[in-house]
Parts: sequence; structure tokens; C-alpha cells
Amino acid sequence: MRCVFVQFRCIPGKTYEVADAIYDREVVSELYSTSGDFDLIAKVYIPDGEDVGRYLNDRLFDIPGISRTLTTMTFKAF
Repeated sequence: MRCVFVQFRCIPGKTYEVADAIYDREVVSELYSTSGDFDLIAKVYIPDGEDVGRYLNDRLFDIPGISRTLTTMTFKAF
């Protein structure tokens, strides 16, 4: 499995609704509220053989209330 982090910027007043919808889909292993440019950050494990973009797009990015996302790929360095 490949680990990625996805940050979500939400429409003002919709952060809790977005967080609930993300959890309801049972895709993320961890979800946190953050300060700064984004409102939420999620840790997602992408199954081997899956296209990262399509996997995230099909499972998370259509949630109402999300205005922007930022996906950070991780690589085994050690």
C-alpha cells in the first residue's frame, strides 16, 4: 500500500460536514483538523495497483463543501 496525505480546504462553515462525510466513506486511516491554509488533513493508504489520482477522485473529491485539495505523495527513503 502507498501512503499519501491529503489536505482539504473547505467552504467556510462546512468543515465539520466535510469531515463527517470523509469518515462516512471509510477511506482514510486518520483525519485531523489543522491550522493554516487548509482545514483538514487525512492519511490515506492507496492499495497496490491503484492509480492514486483516480482512487482519491472516485472516493473523496466529490464531497460537497470541499473547495481545494493538496495531495502529498510519500516514498520509502530509509
